[in-house]
Amino acid sequence: MSGDDLVEKLERAVEAAIELDAPLNRRLDVIAEEVRRLSTTFAEAVDRMVDRLKATGAGETAPAVGEPMPPFLLPDEQGRLVSLADILKDGPAAIVFLRGHWCPYCRLNGIALGEVQEEVERLGARLVVIAPERRQYTTETKRVSNASFPVLSDMDNGYALSINLAIWVGDEMAGLIAGAGWDVPSYQGNAAWVLPIPAVFVVGRDGIVAAAHVDPDYRRRMEMDDLLAALRTVS
Repeated sequence: MSGDDLVEKLERAVEAAIELDAPLNRRLDVIAEEVRRLSTTFAEAVDRMVDRLKATGAGETAPAVGEPMPPFLLPDEQGRLVSLADILKDGPAAIVFLRGHWCPYCRLNGIALGEVQEEVERLGARLVVIAPERRQYTTETKRVSNASFPVLSDMDNGYALSINLAIWVGDEMAGLIAGAGWDVPSYQGNAAWVLPIPAVFVVGRDGIVAAAHVDPDYRRRMEMDDLLAALRTVS
């Protein structure tokens, strides 16, 4: 199957998952199951990458519950610099790392965040997404997510690297991703093939991490009910 065919068929699976009335991870399963059906080569390469990352402890030293969330100063989709202090000045926040607009799993994750953003605001909290993409692509993430929250550009994965959240995808996966038509070097403005591990950090106004979800398997994400429950426990 050509890369174009794979992406086209995955787009249809994404649309079906969006319409599904189910928790986020069940919707993500729709994509994973379709990838495995369409290309065992791609699916098995993902399995190998995930196994490698887990074996090397990827993400294990990212900020943990009870630790301070390191500060950042990153541009939003309009080019305005946003700091962690800005985000926390009026209440707690969920800091969400996504791989990019091109990733079907991240698109569903962003849409799920958009679906709960009003409830997050009612809790007196904020959402912020961080992705390693240039502004035109963070703008696309915000549009597709129907988001009122900022989507920040972490160019060259500088912040993700500083908090031990960035990984090298490996030559095998880089070739398959590029072969599918996803031009990650263009989206990121570099050819490093480094991506963040998708993650969520729920942070109180005091800057301390109250809950975290870090999984090297990008097919699994924090459920929105768990994110909301964590935000209810912090101030």
